[in-house]
Amino acid sequence: MMTVPQVVKIGGSLFDRAGELAALFRELDQPLLIVPGGGTFADAIRRCGISGEPAHWMAVAAMEQFGWYISSFGIPVQQEMDVPDGPVIFLPYTCLRIHDPLPHSWDVTSDTIAAWVADVMHYELIILKSVDGIYSGGVLRETVMEPVTSGDVDPCLIPYVLRHAVPTRIINGRHLQRVRLALTGHDVTGTTISL
Repeated sequence: MMTVPQVVKIGGSLFDRAGELAALFRELDQPLLIVPGGGTFADAIRRCGISGEPAHWMAVAAMEQFGWYISSFGIPVQQEMDVPDGPVIFLPYTCLRIHDPLPHSWDVTSDTIAAWVADVMHYELIILKSVDGIYSGGVLRETVMEPVTSGDVDPCLIPYVLRHAVPTRIINGRHLQRVRLALTGHDVTGTTISL
């Protein structure tokens, strides 16, 4: 079983699967730094019609709300980017306020924030979504080696991952067996972003 620490981003669209994913993470008991998406909490901010700095920090706070929800299924939280002993939810607000590494735009969501965390920690990034990977032109891309237009991830993610050489995989978090296999070093249906 793979024991190398990984960053796992749980998309907000997986809100209804948070309990199942948390149970899987606890069962595997691997060092995972879990970055929550914003989900319905961030959607509420979008509906307010604001942008720029206020929207950015409100959306980061929304990630923390989803993080606390995931924690209700028995996974601890932390605010530091420290090496975890097992599965831990990273609450990013304080760290991002200190470092503030990314543009304040709706083009940067929890996808790119998770990539930044993986980059700083030098970990592989696994992004769990409600889709099988990145689709471009209606076709699932097994590998992405240059920026492509896709609504499946935020517009800054792919350029960031390629520029910083962050090993990244996007897989469907609704398929628990795929998640299990991906976290233990196996190839599964999804998209790998790599040069």
